[in-house]
Amino acid sequence: MALEESRTRWKYLDKDLERIGSVEYAAQSVGRPLVSPAVALAFIVLAAAVAGLFVDLDQTPVLIVAAAALGAYMALNIGANDVANNMGPAVGARVLTMGGALLVAAVFESAGALIAGGDVVGTISKGIIDPAGVASPEVFVWAMMGALLSSALWVNLATVIGAPVSTTHAVVGGVLGAGIAAAGLGAVDWPTMGAIAASWVISPFLGGSIAALFLAFIEWRIVKRPDLIAAARVWVPVLVGLMAGVFAAYIALKGLKHLAEVDLGLACLIGIGVGALAYGISVPIIRHRAAGLENRKRSLKPLFALPLVVSAGLLSFAHGANDVANAVGPLAAIVHVSLAGDVAAEVAIPTWVMVIGAFGISLGLFLFGPKLIRMVGDQITKLNPMRAYCVALSAAITVIVASWLGLPVSSTHIAVGGVFGVGFFREWDESRRTRRQDKHKKAKGHAPEERRRRKLVRRSHFMTIVAAWVVTVPATALLSAILFLVIGAIAG
Repeated sequence: MALEESRTRWKYLDKDLERIGSVEYAAQSVGRPLVSPAVALAFIVLAAAVAGLFVDLDQTPVLIVAAAALGAYMALNIGANDVANNMGPAVGARVLTMGGALLVAAVFESAGALIAGGDVVGTISKGIIDPAGVASPEVFVWAMMGALLSSALWVNLATVIGAPVSTTHAVVGGVLGAGIAAAGLGAVDWPTMGAIAASWVISPFLGGSIAALFLAFIEWRIVKRPDLIAAARVWVPVLVGLMAGVFAAYIALKGLKHLAEVDLGLACLIGIGVGALAYGISVPIIRHRAAGLENRKRSLKPLFALPLVVSAGLLSFAHGANDVANAVGPLAAIVHVSLAGDVAAEVAIPTWVMVIGAFGISLGLFLFGPKLIRMVGDQITKLNPMRAYCVALSAAITVIVASWLGLPVSSTHIAVGGVFGVGFFREWDESRRTRRQDKHKKAKGHAPEERRRRKLVRRSHFMTIVAAWVVTVPATALLSAILFLVIGAIAG
């Protein structure tokens, strides 16, 4: 009898422990998604505290502290959204793990922002608003606050819905809307805005076209050769040298422009020298790696892996050097106006402001970046090392070509356009080969309905991303104008 009572007691105890364990597991499941927002909020508070340490709050408006918090929020969103364009192809091609990609991106983004992020930035992004048209320094501060908050909110929304958007365009839209609300339509430089709008089409088209052309070349000269390993020994060093040269020119032109004056001609000479050196070094390395590989497409992966990793790091470096201004530019303008009492066309960026931008981008990447990295690398179209190589190379080439032509382009649109380009090229190539096979066999092959379903680019993601690109500037402009009026009413 006592034994039965003991068993019954233990039975109920086991059930109670199981319930407690279930509750604990449920609490962990509910709490886990809140960890990243909590860490992000702590960083925003820390950024505001840092601003309080470096400025005299007895002399300076508390708006600087609020602006520092908004700058940190924007930096987090840039890391969550924009950096995915550099890391997505390498992760999608299984060359980098998610953890490795986050580490490489964080190191190179921070290095680019802190080493080559620049000491001077235009207070009105892209020169689209004339500072002289703003009524007073206080109104200018309100406009920058509205621009910063509206662009951060929009990029945050885009990240939630899984759409990689241009943070540069978001900031431009924010400045445009707040500037119009503060100074009227006459203060807008409409030709500059027209050039920015043209880049919506130019950036993805150039990026996609160049990526597709390189993929077609690789398919023609390597993949479809009877002995593709022998072809790879000849052409992969050429491609590695080309990538090294292009990225050397890209970094010299875009990533180091604040450290030294480098024009397009000098950047091209640097690229030619580095490319030739990389070709000479890679010939014996590729020959050694290709020894013993089977004559199949999968064997090409280790030959493209290292160049792809290096390209991802260099893209992140250049991105950190250029796009950190999207987070800290308006903040630097607010700090200058609050301390100096006047509106300047260009201002120096304090070191503490640059540090907030650099570390905010890296932290945002770690906390929220994996979602967009998977989107760009896995969910638009299937990538392998060769296709990812084409995307990375097209991004650098497109920026250089656009700089030569004097066209404003978006790195986000270029990279995602490159992914679209290789995907649509694969669709076209598969359709062409299917038609040839059907004609040769005198058979109908797949029915037209089946062929329409066999898409290698997911149309739902394509339409979502394109729609987000189109509405970024008008949406942030409208939101910024509203926030400017709200902030002005509260502060006034």
